[in-house]
Amino acid sequence: MPVQHTESAPSRSPGLDRFNAAPSTRVETALLTCCGSRRWAQRLTAHRPYPNLDALLAAADEAGYDLPPADLAEALAAEVSPGLHDGAPHSAHLALRAAHAAYESRFGHVFVMCLDTFEPAERPDQVLAGIRARLGHDPDQERVVTADEMRRLARGRIIGLISAS
Repeated sequence: MPVQHTESAPSRSPGLDRFNAAPSTRVETALLTCCGSRRWAQRLTAHRPYPNLDALLAAADEAGYDLPPADLAEALAAEVSPGLHDGAPHSAHLALRAAHAAYESRFGHVFVMCLDTFEPAERPDQVLAGIRARLGHDPDQERVVTADEMRRLARGRIIGLISAS
């Protein structure tokens, strides 16, 4: 299934060179901060070196598409649901906690959503709207959406990892 890439990333960087040359255990640990599936991180680590960031992102997408349910569950267990900043009104925190609780009760895992394309001020509304919309999904439909959101999150985190290196 083709993936449309909306992020722009440099094709070659010193960060990618360090990523390719780093010891496997360090790379795997770093990748686990991008996606909590050990198998996903091991697969990406084992396929180094990557000629450019686009190749690494493509490999991450492919590994994400291949995640079996147990590995997706492992990745979700490492996630924290998107929240609000401390200065948000108490009522907003309560509403978001209630929405997260309803979602977790229905689907058995945390709600994940890639918010990279939204301004910080828009994120709380997007999370609430996302939870409300996705509560109407059946479990199979939500599993597909959740896996896609995990892939999007991992892509953004990899770009940050390589850019920060």
